Amino acid sequence: MANPKRKQSKRRSANRRAANAFKAPQFAQDKDGGAFRPHRVNPKTGMYRGRQVLDVEV
Repeated sequence: MANPKRKQSKRRSANRRAANAFKAPQFAQDKDGGAFRPHRVNPKTGMYRGRQVLDVEV
């Protein structure tokens, strides 16, 4: 079985762990209020990029 030749440095381990860190999803602000995921239809209003794409019952 293969074994590492040298000890892995703390910096290298920390860099690897930092790359795997979870990030909070980014939200976009709509003109008529409310936050939603970018490049998705706003589920409350049915708007996407300023156009009405879904019929939403209010």
